[in-house]
Amino acid sequence: MGGERFTPYQRKLFAFLSVASFFEGFDFMAFGQVRPHLRAHWSLSESFAGNMYSVISLGTIAAYALVRLADRVGRRPMLTATIAGYTSFTFLSGLAPDPYTYTAVQALARVFLVAEWAISFVFAAEEFPAARRGAVIGVIQACNAFGAIVCAGVAPLLVRAPWGWRTVYLVAIPPLLLIMYARRGLRETRRFESERSAGHTGAQSLFRIFRTPHRRTVFKLAALWSLMYMSSNVAVAYWKDFAVTEAGLTDGEAGASIAIAAVASLPLVFVSGRLLDAIGRRHGGAVIFGVGALGTALCYTLDGRWPLTATLVLGVFGASAMPSVLNALTTEMFPTHMRADAFAWCNNLLGRVGYVAAPAIVSNVADHVGALGPVVAATAVFPLLAVALMYALLPETRGLELERTSAVAG
Repeated sequence: MGGERFTPYQRKLFAFLSVASFFEGFDFMAFGQVRPHLRAHWSLSESFAGNMYSVISLGTIAAYALVRLADRVGRRPMLTATIAGYTSFTFLSGLAPDPYTYTAVQALARVFLVAEWAISFVFAAEEFPAARRGAVIGVIQACNAFGAIVCAGVAPLLVRAPWGWRTVYLVAIPPLLLIMYARRGLRETRRFESERSAGHTGAQSLFRIFRTPHRRTVFKLAALWSLMYMSSNVAVAYWKDFAVTEAGLTDGEAGASIAIAAVASLPLVFVSGRLLDAIGRRHGGAVIFGVGALGTALCYTLDGRWPLTATLVLGVFGASAMPSVLNALTTEMFPTHMRADAFAWCNNLLGRVGYVAAPAIVSNVADHVGALGPVVAATAVFPLLAVALMYALLPETRGLELERTSAVAG
């Protein structure tokens, strides 16, 4: 990445956030990879598995409580706590004796996983130069996608181990413990320290943000997040089931296609942040959301392994890169003393309505119509709606310091 040079600490922070994002992506992808094996292991129906995923997804909403604490106690302690939490519940997921216990501990794991993910982007927005903020956020999100890719690639091998699907969770524990050790050199962000010195942090009302001019921005961004999740939360997670049960691929072929598509999409995901810095959040978002929508529509409707794999590249790219657009916009449009709280409202609470609803809606409609493919393909309309709202409702924030972007949004 060109532009202003990073300090040694910024380089270290960039590496830490990227590695932490990698393993968060690995753990987050695990459900989609073990889903067929869970169904076989516990004899679950498609609708039961879809409802189970929606219950697990409730953890992403509960993450709100942890994310908003970062505006009170600081970014650093909350990042440490969330990494410890998702390490613990990832381990317990691998030991679950039944689908109900598995669902409960995975929901708790999602609380910490998503809170860590959100706080990482608040960290990144506050600690890196404005001219390179989009690129930094894009790379951190790309590392998240890379972790998911690695999970997709190794999961077919890990499920063959004596512990079966449980191995996918247990194998991630040693590196997560190393991340816990590495976080010791992390410092609190300068912007948060400045706000704390000025007395702007501490106990705050749950609904304080809705008594400010920023309340309108919360609802705008929440709508974008929810529309995005209505498609991205099922586009990749359901593809393996579709490929095996409806497209005629074997489990190995489907796993290989996901790995190929993920690897092929990765360079595009890594440069997506630069696109946001080069042509702006809205124009870059239109390209990323449009490509993702096209890929989702085609990878569930075409025939043949290779046409499906080729279009899955675009679907994986969209699901991986679309959050970068909204991460940048959400962290940029609020002042420091309410940035984490605002992110939590926009993404974890209101924005996750689509995230939680999509699996249950898609699975139950698929059971009703007798096919998964056309139902998931139809969700491609939601990112296109998000693009229209992005242009209609939001200002451009490219290259502006956070103090200016929050003033423009407010």
